[in-house]
Amino acid sequence: MNATARSPQNNALIVDDERDIRELLVLTLGRMGLKCDTASSLHDARALLRHNQYALCLTDMRLADGSGLDLVREIAQQHPNTPVAMITAFGNQEAAVDALKAGAFDFVSKPVDLTVLRGLVQNALKLTPKARATAEVGRTTGEIPGTATRLLGNSVAMGELRATLAKVARSQAPVYIAGESGVGKELVARTIHDEGARAGGPFVPVNCGAIPAELMESEFFGHRKGSFTGAHADKTGLFQAAEGGTLFLDEVAELPLPMQVKLLRAIQEKSVRPVGANGEVPVDVRILSATHKNLAALVEEGRFRHDLYYRINVIELRVPPLRERRGDLPLLANAVLARLATAQNRPHPVLHPDAVEALNAYTFPGNVRELENILERAFALADDDGIRASDLRLPEPRPATPTAAAAAVTTPLDPSRIDPRESASSALPSFIEEIERKAIEQALQDNRYNKTKAAAQLGITFRALRYKLKKLGID
Repeated sequence: MNATARSPQNNALIVDDERDIRELLVLTLGRMGLKCDTASSLHDARALLRHNQYALCLTDMRLADGSGLDLVREIAQQHPNTPVAMITAFGNQEAAVDALKAGAFDFVSKPVDLTVLRGLVQNALKLTPKARATAEVGRTTGEIPGTATRLLGNSVAMGELRATLAKVARSQAPVYIAGESGVGKELVARTIHDEGARAGGPFVPVNCGAIPAELMESEFFGHRKGSFTGAHADKTGLFQAAEGGTLFLDEVAELPLPMQVKLLRAIQEKSVRPVGANGEVPVDVRILSATHKNLAALVEEGRFRHDLYYRINVIELRVPPLRERRGDLPLLANAVLARLATAQNRPHPVLHPDAVEALNAYTFPGNVRELENILERAFALADDDGIRASDLRLPEPRPATPTAAAAAVTTPLDPSRIDPRESASSALPSFIEEIERKAIEQALQDNRYNKTKAAAQLGITFRALRYKLKKLGID
């Protein structure tokens, strides 16, 4: 154990019980302008942390007197300004994920790849008190500087989300963003990127459901000229395009299973193999993902790989729907209208009481995106005196309870209601199927084609719904 008085800005702590590893890390970090203290045990590391401040800590997983995970947790709680990274055995991805969940901002595998290590250290040194200041601003003003209207709000749910975002931004851990369509999942991802160490790098969003299955590998990993028909030149993949920054996998649930396997390997190994290439290319990207579907349910059904889910869902963020934060409606509406008025060089419109009442009564199945669209349309149609309820043109409310037809999916048909003149051999099955079809199609529409929710509304299991969809030929 050694220590000298120096500025915490260029001071690092290395914790490893292997002397050769300590020397390699000291040499590598020294060439990057860092002065290093070293410790071979938890006891020594704790003693150094009591008397010094560090810009970075690297710790091995297994130490003679305990687990490096304990040190990660202690640093996260007692020294939140010090980013800590875990050194794990090659291939031990479970340990890496555990470290990220415990508070580590990143990890590096043994044998240590010096290129990966240098990138990790550079990202750590970029972490400043900015994210903590951002969290405080968000708690007191109701928004994060630089973000759009979808993260506005003084509700408890949005305050908690902004505070969590500021903490997550300091990490390099993969984040899974859950939420309904229109809540602002991509905006959350952009905020994590902009407030973190990778803000200077690219933010590359990709809609996984918009890429044809046969082109996915080429799109994600790139390809070499001549690797397949039509490959007339080398192409850079999305992973390489996001080098040094963030790759946002929107609608990740749409990835086919074969691509999930390849994506998992790329995330674990931090390298990709372009189609037609002989070797792999190292990549330094942070993975953020999102979907409006229930990813855990898809895992249970075997439609999404458990190991990939475990890898991308190190930190889960849930973005609340608008109906859970109705108190934010006035603030959101005012911000949207102010933006529209400025863009069109028109006076800020007034929302008349009947328009406010109509908005408060509406359920907003499309969330904030739908609110923005409704107000933009109303702003275009409104007279100079402001926006009235008629200008909003809100859809007619749908019944909150299952329809009578929906009940027919699970309720036996009353024989007395069947016309005896109908042919018993064909009319009855056709009649029942038509009722079921209408009930299922209505439930799917009511729940924006979320099959899990549609099944719950119909009072049947998800598996039963899948069977009926196949039987009835409903896509």
